[in-house]
Amino acid sequence: MLPRTVLDIDGSPVDETELLTVPEGWKEEPFTQKDNAYGLLEESSFATLFPKYREAYLKECWPLVQNALKEHYIAATLDLIEGSMTVSTTKKTFDPYVIIKARDFIKLLARSVPFEQAVRIFQDDVACDIIKIGSLVRNRERFVKRRLRLIGPKGSTLKALELLTNCYIMVQGNTVSALGPHSGLKEVRKVVTDTMKNIHPIYNIKTLMIKRELARDTELRTQNWERFLPKFKHKNLSKRKQPQKRRVKKEYTPFPPPQPESKIDQELATGEYFLKEKDKKKKKLHEIKVKEAEAAARRKEERNKAFIPPKEKPAIKVKKAAETKINIQALKEKVKTAKKKKLGAPAVEEIAQKIAQKKKK
Repeated sequence: MLPRTVLDIDGSPVDETELLTVPEGWKEEPFTQKDNAYGLLEESSFATLFPKYREAYLKECWPLVQNALKEHYIAATLDLIEGSMTVSTTKKTFDPYVIIKARDFIKLLARSVPFEQAVRIFQDDVACDIIKIGSLVRNRERFVKRRLRLIGPKGSTLKALELLTNCYIMVQGNTVSALGPHSGLKEVRKVVTDTMKNIHPIYNIKTLMIKRELARDTELRTQNWERFLPKFKHKNLSKRKQPQKRRVKKEYTPFPPPQPESKIDQELATGEYFLKEKDKKKKKLHEIKVKEAEAAARRKEERNKAFIPPKEKPAIKVKKAAETKINIQALKEKVKTAKKKKLGAPAVEEIAQKIAQKKKK
């Protein structure tokens, strides 16, 4: 195929990269009453149900809801008996798309989005997306865990997503309500569905952060970003339980298996067929005796195992005490002095001192 060339009004060729870029500060002109002076031909209306716990909040903020819708010439009614909200166009309504915005507005209010955030839907560059997550996971406990993973500890994961996508996200029950620009809503839906499919939101947050930095660079804005984005491999940690006995499939052969040999054929092969009955009985008795002898020998070995002494550990050799030299003369002198002493008698020196004291007196 030939490359497609884009031509300007004058007929001169224009680079496609220039057409893709939106000039900075450009905004689409708002739709005014001059654009549709005759109004709408038919009346259209939408109704949505809301849960019981939302009734008290809607009662309080309903005057504000009516005032917000009056600016766009749309009538709204609140039915507390049926638990429904309805919006419908009037004769003064000039914008044909505002009824769709009003429908989204009441849907957001029913899904626990506060009035201050839901009113932003009437802005031209703001849209909403209500993602149903209840049917994505079968097990209820698993669903609750994955929903908490999306919110994160103290709502940190949700806050990070809001900052990166410029969207307001509300997780309520079996739905996730998102409010913001179209590009952000696309990313929010991807992150929510991936989280419910057991892919952690931190991986998508990481890619969004890299995309945000690449979008700021003027040179890389028009290039392919695949080389910069991280590639996370899916690791399935839980292995399927495998059977203990595996059936190995045999190779297919068109021929049937060989017929098993009969007893007569086996006896003919060994030569037993031609033996007499007496010889056959003797042979059988001999085989039985050999088997009994083998079994008896095995039993004897098992009994004798209890009487076999265990292997003793090698004794640790004690080092001989170092021989000390004994002074024989000193020992002899001690023995002599001990012989002179009487049991309980005072020492010789003490007796000599007492005698000397008496002489002095």
